[in-house]
Amino acid sequence: MHIFFWDIDGTLLLTGGAGQSAFAETLSADFGISEIDAQVGFAGRSDKAIAMDLFRSHGIEPSESNWRRFCKGYLSRLENALRAHRGLVLPGVHALLEALAARGDVAIGLLTGNMREGARRKLCHYGLWDWFPFGGFGDEHMERSGIAAAAVTAAELHLNGQFDTANSNGMSTSRQIIVIGDTPHDIRCGRSIGARCVAVSTGISTAEELRACQPNVFVETLDTAEPILALLDG
Repeated sequence: MHIFFWDIDGTLLLTGGAGQSAFAETLSADFGISEIDAQVGFAGRSDKAIAMDLFRSHGIEPSESNWRRFCKGYLSRLENALRAHRGLVLPGVHALLEALAARGDVAIGLLTGNMREGARRKLCHYGLWDWFPFGGFGDEHMERSGIAAAAVTAAELHLNGQFDTANSNGMSTSRQIIVIGDTPHDIRCGRSIGARCVAVSTGISTAEELRACQPNVFVETLDTAEPILALLDG
């Protein structure tokens, strides 16, 4: 059994800036931050890490209570932001999901920096949520490597023993895990769980930046699915 973990923003879909808009509205209305520090990066990072960095940058205590307050405000604004911004499911996504499901030997999950409920709302808005019965999310861990480890645990629970992450020598069977994403962060977190990594340049990172991370497969869009599917049989 293979595990195929997907990133969301820039890989599955583009929200047209809805997520950042809900972030900005929440920081403004609930924390008095009128303009987000542009030095704090969003792409490929967990929602919690982004929020905590913004708190520090703007002199707000990076506490769990402020994080919970932020989550409540962000989620209350996200669905309106999704409706107000023009986004799309990226090319090749539906076809690749269908090809993976048709094999019968692939479990499909999420490995995303989005908080769990934010991921659900984004994917429901674009009709994709039902593809992903398990995953690792950005409200559980600050760092993507922690999210990746949580995603593997979620996969094991979902598969109920059908997926063994170690061989007879106790070594990781990395060939069974594939991570797909659009940033160097996705590739690095995939490596942290011994996964094969697919990089797709449909997000903010350039092709050159992604190739420099030496993914197992690089594609410009998911319309080029053949080398990705070949990983499952290689």
